[in-house]
Amino acid sequence: MPAPYRVGCAAGFSGDRVDAAGPVVATLARHGGPSCLVFETLAERTLALAQLARRQDPARGYEPLLDLMVTPILGACLEHGIRIVSNFGQANPDGAAMRLREIARAQKLRPPRIAVIRGDDLSGAAHRAILRRELGTAFDRVSVVAANAYLGAEPIAAALAAGADIVVAGRVADPSLVVGPVMAHYGVSPDDWARLGRATMAGHLLECGSQVTGGYFADPGIKDVPGLERVGFPIAEIDAQGGCVVTKADATGGLVTARTVKEQLLYEVHDPAAYLTPDVTADIGEAEVRELGADRVALEGVRGHPRPERLKVTVCHEGGWLAEGEISYAGAGAEARARLAGDVLKRRLEGLDVRIDLIGALSLFADDAGRLMSARDPGDARDVRLRVAAAHPERAEAERLAREVTALYCCGPAGGGGVRTAIRQRLDTMSCFVPREEIDARYEMLD
Repeated sequence: MPAPYRVGCAAGFSGDRVDAAGPVVATLARHGGPSCLVFETLAERTLALAQLARRQDPARGYEPLLDLMVTPILGACLEHGIRIVSNFGQANPDGAAMRLREIARAQKLRPPRIAVIRGDDLSGAAHRAILRRELGTAFDRVSVVAANAYLGAEPIAAALAAGADIVVAGRVADPSLVVGPVMAHYGVSPDDWARLGRATMAGHLLECGSQVTGGYFADPGIKDVPGLERVGFPIAEIDAQGGCVVTKADATGGLVTARTVKEQLLYEVHDPAAYLTPDVTADIGEAEVRELGADRVALEGVRGHPRPERLKVTVCHEGGWLAEGEISYAGAGAEARARLAGDVLKRRLEGLDVRIDLIGALSLFADDAGRLMSARDPGDARDVRLRVAAAHPERAEAERLAREVTALYCCGPAGGGGVRTAIRQRLDTMSCFVPREEIDARYEMLD
C-alpha cells in the first residue's frame, strides 16, 4: 500500500506560537516521502490590519511573525523536500516572498522556488464596479480598506505542480491550503467532488492548528489534556482518495482523540451537509470518526458536491474610532464604587453609545447598554476592574472617553487606580458573492 501524503500545520492564526513548526518538520522528515507544511495566519480582521500596515509602509503588510516562523525550519524543509504553503502573504504576498528569499540567502541555502498566488485582492479601481454592483449603494458610503475574494486550491496546486518549494498566498479559503497540495500530489481534477470533499475536511481539521490536538479542547476536570504547555500541532496522513488520519508531531503534549476531532470537524460549520468552499461543497452528514490508536484518528465517509458558482468577497472599511478605558477598584465596597464610576461616565459622556463592563463582577453577560448589569442585584466583589468603551466616527468625540476615565483618579469615587486608555481606528466589514469567472486566480513564480 503506497505511503500517504502527509500535511502538517504549524500555525492556526496570526499570532500563533512560533516554535510550533520545529516538531512538525522533524516528524515529517523522520517519515520521509512527499509532504507539506502549512501555516494558516489569516482572518478578516488580520487582513484589514495588514492593509493598514502596508499603507504606512509599502514593504510591510505580510505576516509580522514570518521571520520567527520560517527561519528555524526553512533549511530542513528544503533539505527534505517538505513544501511550504501559507497565506502569510496577507496584504503583501510579494513582500513576503522577497523576505523568504532573503532568509534563504542569509542562511546560505539553495534559492527556493517561490510562487505567489494572485487574484484575491479586489481593492483596486479595476474591481470597484463589480463590488458596487454586488453591494449596491452601501458600497458608496464607505471608505474601503481591503476587499478580498476567497480563492480556492487550483492556483496552489498549479504552482506546486510547476515545482514551487514555497507557495505564498493572500486570502485563500483556509482548507484550500491543504487541498492544493493534495490536488498536486495525487493529480486530483478540479471537478472530482468526492476526493475534493474529503481533502477539504482534512484541511478543515488542520486549519486551526492545535485546536484539533487538544488546545482549544482543554477544560480542566471535564476534558483534561496532558502537556498543554507543549501542545503538539497536527499532521494529516491523506490517501489518494482524500481520506485522512489525523495525528500530531512526535514528542509533544496534547492529544488527538475522537472527541478533539469531532469538535474541530463541527467548528464553524453551519450546515453539515453543505459546507461551502471555493473548491467543493463538502458533506459530513454521514461522516464517521474512528480512533485507530494513541493520537491517531481516522475521518471517513465525507462526501462532496459541486462547488458554488460564486466566490465570497469580504470588504473591510473604516468604521470610525474605538476608545477604551479601564480603572480598578479593590477592597470593601469595590463593586459599588465601580458601579458608581460607570454611572458617572454614562452621565458625563452623553451623546456617546457607551459599553460598560465590571470585570470580576459582570462583563460577558451584560448587553451593550449595560442593562443586565443594572438589573442584577449588586454584589460584594472586592476586586473589580471597570471597563468602558465607545465608538464614534470622529476621533475627537471618542477621545472624550479617555479623558473622562482618567479624571476618575481625583473626581471619584474613591480608591480608583491603574487607569489605562487607548484609542484606535475601528474596522467594519460587509460581504458579497462574485461570479468566479470574474476573478483572475493564478500563480506567478518569483524568479
